[in-house]
Amino acid sequence: MTTKKDIRKHFLELRLNMDDDTALDLNGRLLDRCRQLDYSRFRMAHVFLPISEKKEADTWPLVKWLREEHPGLQWVLSRSDMKTGDMIHYLWKTNTILVKNQFGIPEPEHGEEVQPAEIDLIFVPLLAFDRKGQRVGYGKGMYDRFLQQCPGAHTVGLSLFEPVPAIQDADPWDIPLQTVVTPDHIYQFK
Repeated sequence: MTTKKDIRKHFLELRLNMDDDTALDLNGRLLDRCRQLDYSRFRMAHVFLPISEKKEADTWPLVKWLREEHPGLQWVLSRSDMKTGDMIHYLWKTNTILVKNQFGIPEPEHGEEVQPAEIDLIFVPLLAFDRKGQRVGYGKGMYDRFLQQCPGAHTVGLSLFEPVPAIQDADPWDIPLQTVVTPDHIYQFK
């Protein structure tokens, strides 16, 4: 299990077969670890909202906690164009209307557009990661293209599982994460 395809299949199956109590425990511990990071230097955070059907890391409690602890931090959500692979980013305000897209991803219906260069903190979804900070997502490359547009942003991957030793077929355009948080550890790569 060293290629993206094999890793993707294995970790997606792990998540989908996870019982609700285990998922709740892992997400609670993930939030506890996220609370240990220093957010004081950031002003605009991009976050993904979880696809509940795929048991992704639950970012709702993290956003709630950060809104309380760091009220000056602005939030950004994306709307994805699956045909082009582009992500359009919008300021996430309390009155932003969210709708699920065809893949079950909650996205902003409309709003004030944000340029990627304005974002300085990005929470990145993933299925798995390795000991060098390389990640495996769903394979569309959307986040890699997005991260290329935000060279100054700090990236934080959120994983319910510990790293695999190595992803053998990482592509040259893959952008390693700087930090990955798991229920039991915080990994720093840059």
